[in-house]
Amino acid sequence: MESGSISSEVRLKVAQCFRTLSSSADHTDVFDALETLNSYLDDGAESSRCTAAEREEFRRTHYSRTLRVLVGQLQADWTHSLSAAQRSQLWDPLFLKGPPDQALLVLMEAVTQLRPSAGLDRLVSVTERFLQSGRLADLLWSFCLGSVPSDSAQLRETLLARLAALPDLTANRLHPNNRPLFTPQRFYPLLASEMLAVLERTCRALRDGVDCSLTFVAQTLGKVCLQGHSGPVLAVMAPRLAVCTRSDMVWQRVSWKLLQDVPERCMESVLTGLLQAADSPDAFSRIAGNLVITNKKAQFVLTHKVLLLQYKYQTRVLRTVLGYLASDRDRRPLLIQVLRSVSQAWANPSAVKHTPQEQQLYVSKTLLLAASLLTDAELQELRSDLLQCLLGGLQSHLDSSAVGIRTLGMVVGECLSARMDLNGTKLKFEYDQNEETQELLSLMTPSVCPDPDRDPDPDRDPDPDRDRDRDPDPDQSSQVKSVSQRSKSDPDSDLDSDDDLPPYDMSGDVEASRAAPPRYLRDCLEGTARFSSFCSVLSSLVRRNVFAAKEISVQMTKVLLHMEDRFGISGFLVLRQAAMVALAAVDSVPVTRYLTTEFYSLNYSLRQRLDILEVLALAAQELSKPAADKVIAAASELTPYQSTSAASWRQEVEKRIQNKTKRISKGSAQPGAGAAPNRYAPVAGYFFFPLLRNYDKPEVTFDLLGSDHLVLGRLIHTLGLFMHLAVNAPIAAQMGAALLDFVWAVRYHADQTVRRGVLFAVCSVFLSMPSQALMMDLSQQLLETRTWLADVAEVDPDADCRNLAVQSLVLLDQNLKKQLQNPNGLSLES
Repeated sequence: MESGSISSEVRLKVAQCFRTLSSSADHTDVFDALETLNSYLDDGAESSRCTAAEREEFRRTHYSRTLRVLVGQLQADWTHSLSAAQRSQLWDPLFLKGPPDQALLVLMEAVTQLRPSAGLDRLVSVTERFLQSGRLADLLWSFCLGSVPSDSAQLRETLLARLAALPDLTANRLHPNNRPLFTPQRFYPLLASEMLAVLERTCRALRDGVDCSLTFVAQTLGKVCLQGHSGPVLAVMAPRLAVCTRSDMVWQRVSWKLLQDVPERCMESVLTGLLQAADSPDAFSRIAGNLVITNKKAQFVLTHKVLLLQYKYQTRVLRTVLGYLASDRDRRPLLIQVLRSVSQAWANPSAVKHTPQEQQLYVSKTLLLAASLLTDAELQELRSDLLQCLLGGLQSHLDSSAVGIRTLGMVVGECLSARMDLNGTKLKFEYDQNEETQELLSLMTPSVCPDPDRDPDPDRDPDPDRDRDRDPDPDQSSQVKSVSQRSKSDPDSDLDSDDDLPPYDMSGDVEASRAAPPRYLRDCLEGTARFSSFCSVLSSLVRRNVFAAKEISVQMTKVLLHMEDRFGISGFLVLRQAAMVALAAVDSVPVTRYLTTEFYSLNYSLRQRLDILEVLALAAQELSKPAADKVIAAASELTPYQSTSAASWRQEVEKRIQNKTKRISKGSAQPGAGAAPNRYAPVAGYFFFPLLRNYDKPEVTFDLLGSDHLVLGRLIHTLGLFMHLAVNAPIAAQMGAALLDFVWAVRYHADQTVRRGVLFAVCSVFLSMPSQALMMDLSQQLLETRTWLADVAEVDPDADCRNLAVQSLVLLDQNLKKQLQNPNGLSLES
């Protein structure tokens, strides 16, 4: 009965205040009504107008409606008559002293619905004060204590949505006059600080024996991280948690409980953000505890998704994950499980062929880091798995045509063999050292464990008996030792007497040549055994004696193609290639016929077939240049042809796209180059069409469509280059149709080098083939080609393939638009 009377009395007083605020013209009555409403929010020591029960009834039943009435009166006369002091004493406290959850909901609802006005500015200012006065911490703490009167699932979801999206909600309404505190850079660190304050209150309450719940705080953390703001939030929380959990068990319990209460759908966002914010595996271990064991979603994220399905994280994150698994005895079985999974993924031939090189590098780092953390006992347990991984995975990587993937296999093979110590044998490969290989080699540093049988003091004299058993010649060893002791005891002895001799000046010496360089081409042909003396002048001799070169061009090309570097001549491969290019440029038709025929002949190595393609490509490039540039290029700029460089393809394609783009300008600042005949156009067919024969016929030592995919990729790229150089040539249309038919059968090849070559060839066709011929001769294929290119641009695992596909689509659309805009071109119906 008493409770009912209190409720009725509070309801009557509040209703009277609402009527006064809505209809009274006397500002004194309005101010009294505001004071009455404020009295329900003051503490008992500060207010004598109402009892504690009345204040509780007002907060539970009438507070939210009171705030909505105040928002509705923003345009009333009495609102504008409030002074700054009266506003801070009577109006603002109604939003700042009541239940924070209800106040936040009303404020955000009003801010997102009101139009720009003085009333909106007043609400925005109150919202700023709400955030700055620690009301967010009060809101979170009220849920920790379970003191929210109207707590429900719907209320929680609404509050979480408002908290996580507050910067977005305010920016949509206040732009471009948004307040700095509402920006993500300011709001989310503030929210993180408020959550830390709540965690600190929780620790104090637990020490005092008060039960608390971290469910709502964990839901807030998960919601914010799920929406993509884990970086600024955890950048504030992770360092503080790492410090507080270092020696305080209560903080450790609170931190572990916080992560355990994160909703399952948000667990991945929280953990990945925490991994990037934690400064060490030890810090992450103290913050997360055994979460990876108790939570299945966390276990999936940390042991599978971060390590095998994603590859965007830095090496530091991998160290944190694997170090976390290795730092506790209960978690080490998961480290062994991870190593087994990663080793299988690294050795999977399908993964080597179909995953991007960046992901393979990421998996390789994970494998080496996990192997470095194994103990000797665990290494023996996993010996068979690692050996299978080493043998199968190394073969798959070495079979790849991509240099980077082969290098990955070599480095990982070296590291694993050294870690496993297979009967004292260690693999050793030759590869180019770069930052990537150095980083991979450095990952094995933590795996170096001290040998229990090894002397920990390197300066102590070893056991003489053990040294005698190890030395195959004790007498010789003793002699060396005596000489060493004598040299130490007598530094002025005759042993160093040769140092007093004056050095002889040899700065003017000239290396003597064993034979005079030849002056005639036939001398070169007859003296092939003395190649070291004439290889440096052979290319220039060919170009100076064109008539003589044509007499022996094919025979000389045959000799050069089969010649080996038996004498270790400096730059032998470049000099030999330069000579063959000179012969192919001087006497194009016979030499090209010979080389293209020999390409599919028996008893040639893959290296020789690649040499043929390089020579043909360089010769075609030289023939396509003006005569003035030819001599310069031949004399100084001839370098080995590199067909695996995706960057050069993009440069060529971009250059052609820029040349085809129309620009409005005032003219050229420099005079254009003089006209010169294109020597490549008449002979383009001799370079191109013979290479399309017999490609599908496997020979005894050559299977172009099978295992020799490296040569296939180089062949397709070379054909694309021939097509690229044949622009404006009469035979370009025929070459383009034949090239598209050739590459269509291998457009879905498993090897990325072959797919890159196919896409480069398609780009070359779209660039070099006349638009009219492209639309008329290939109209039936263009639709299917466009669909295929769109699919490659979206789903191909190789980044270069995706870029080339996009460029091909751009070129195709440009050709189509150009042809449709041409009044003499195709009609829409055709």
